[in-house]
Amino acid sequence: MNDNYDLNNLRCKPKRKNSRTKGNVFERSVAKILNNRFKTSEFSRSPGSGAFATTHTLPEHLKIYGDLITPNKFKFCIECKKGYKNQNLYSLYNYSSDIWKFIDQCEKDAKKCDRVPMVIFKQDRQPTLVITPMGLLTGNPELKYIDIHKNKSYRVYLFKELIECWRPMWFDS
Repeated sequence: MNDNYDLNNLRCKPKRKNSRTKGNVFERSVAKILNNRFKTSEFSRSPGSGAFATTHTLPEHLKIYGDLITPNKFKFCIECKKGYKNQNLYSLYNYSSDIWKFIDQCEKDAKKCDRVPMVIFKQDRQPTLVITPMGLLTGNPELKYIDIHKNKSYRVYLFKELIECWRPMWFDS
């Protein structure tokens, strides 16, 4: 007995997700949230997603550091990361994980522009996290956080809780 069934089309390959597009969409969404929170339109994606300052020869006053263009008095240099499903909260305690590489990258950019490093990290179907140096947000006891340490001390916050913090925490006076 011969079967006439063509089983080739039963299992289709899933469509490949473009990680660059995913990151760009995430950066735009973070910029939109910050614009809405601070009632401004000054937050936007950096051209070339942060690499622009390092790949182009520009005068110092035109250089852009981090993944987002921010207002002039904004305290933070922001690095946005989306995806990286092999990373999790336990990765924060593994000093060779990608998360520490993101923090190192953000520290270098923040130092160049004299700002505080802030990594905003999002995985699919997980809450958005914010990683900043420890000691910045001591005035809000309701904020939940996790302390992580390497050669420096950092705290991990939920973005949706941190974004509601008082305005002076975000801007220099």
